[in-house]
Amino acid sequence: MSCHYPTPEDLGLQIPRTLLPERFCAGFRHALKGGKLNDVRYLRRSFRLGFRSAILYLRHLRRQQGIIELPIPGKLRFRAHWLLVE
Repeated sequence: MSCHYPTPEDLGLQIPRTLLPERFCAGFRHALKGGKLNDVRYLRRSFRLGFRSAILYLRHLRRQQGIIELPIPGKLRFRAHWLLVE
């Protein structure tokens, strides 16, 4: 089953001149497909800003549909204390 993902131009987003449009669109598509920033090539500025734009778009889309985002669970850190019993 194939999906049609909107492009930034479809949504009316203007890509700043200081960014690379191909890389911005790649970051946008990556976020829409549910990707994570777990590779070195994803840390480029154009890619990150495209990724962030898609995340904001998805958040807006979910709110329009009435889907509530739950808070991110915090990380727990446990420390063991050993008692010597004689």
